[in-house]
Amino acid sequence: MKEATSSGGGGGGGGAGVNDPRQPSTARQYTPPKLSPQDLPIDYAGFLAVVFGVLGVMLRYKVCSWIAIIFCAQSLVNMKNFENDLKQLSMAFM
Repeated sequence: MKEATSSGGGGGGGGAGVNDPRQPSTARQYTPPKLSPQDLPIDYAGFLAVVFGVLGVMLRYKVCSWIAIIFCAQSLVNMKNFENDLKQLSMAFM
């Protein structure tokens, strides 16, 4: 009877709490690594927005222009906080 109650506890006994890595006192808060702007991955949505925008203007394809607007909006939504400055946002909409 004693075995049935201790096996359902998930630890099996009183000594399991000592080596349990889920203890709140031993947990450390996650801090993301600091990245410089040069180490960030390439913004593919912004690059595709420029490519489709140029194609839309040069070849006068409306579909390319609409795709460029969609990729531009996606690029603006995925921007990080330190990239958000007024000059860059205003240039993106021009």
